[in-house]
Amino acid sequence: MPAKYFLTPSQQENIQLAIRESADKHLRERALMLLLMNDGKIYQEISIFLGYAYRSVA
Repeated sequence: MPAKYFLTPSQQENIQLAIRESADKHLRERALMLLLMNDGKIYQEISIFLGYAYRSVA
């Protein structure tokens, strides 16, 4: 699992913009996973929160 706060503020802004503007559901979900990982959430917490299998998140 990556270290907490591994994204720079500009990377976070770009990911947030992609979440808001993308029409692709899978891209939005993967981007959200990145932001949650950046906040220090573990894979298991993210999989429960988003309703995905652990392996999909990992």
